[in-house]
Amino acid sequence: MIQTSVRDVFGALSSVEEKNAPVTLFARGDISLLQTGLRICVIGTRKPSLAGQSAAQQYAGFLARNGVTVVSGLAMGIDTISHRTAIEVGGRTIAVLGTPLDQVSPRSNTELQREIGSRHLLVSQFALGSTVTRSNFPQRNRTMALLSDGTIIIEAGEGSGTLHQGWEALRLGRPLFILSSVVSSGLEWPAKMLDYGAMTLSDPAELYEALPIRMEAVGGEQAQ
Repeated sequence: MIQTSVRDVFGALSSVEEKNAPVTLFARGDISLLQTGLRICVIGTRKPSLAGQSAAQQYAGFLARNGVTVVSGLAMGIDTISHRTAIEVGGRTIAVLGTPLDQVSPRSNTELQREIGSRHLLVSQFALGSTVTRSNFPQRNRTMALLSDGTIIIEAGEGSGTLHQGWEALRLGRPLFILSSVVSSGLEWPAKMLDYGAMTLSDPAELYEALPIRMEAVGGEQAQ
């Protein structure tokens, strides 16, 4: 296990970044994934529709095949699909946990968490053996937004925990993308986030122009 901090990994933080940054990070795996390349978070509901599942595979796969590290929170649903897809296409992934590294939530992801810690990267802001509370997960989402260069919300209902990260990404000035299918769904939250600078995505290829660093610079090849 590696014990470090956001400041040790990224250097000096801005006052906005500093506000909710954890004092300590605990990591297992390839810490270089936090220091090189582009990291994009793909997140969403724990109970996705079939269309949401397909979209998570499409976007996570596109990013991973193009050399972008896929970040997510190891929750059921969209998060799990995003991690598994990145691994299946030969890409890299980071799981930011709402538990300490010695605990697993959900239990069904025990093997996935082990694989990510062995071949990719697990990150937690919670010390080994500490108690897991509901507040851990919004804190985890804030940290996940901080560690990522951008966030894509695949699917989320009103009141979803995913929205914590969306607002945090906007507060930090990180690009936030919402799928056009979600924007047109009649939910209230997408319009509110669009008013604060979120962007709509209709196709993964749009990421080439929308991301803060051109994806070609990470060494990937455009998906066919």
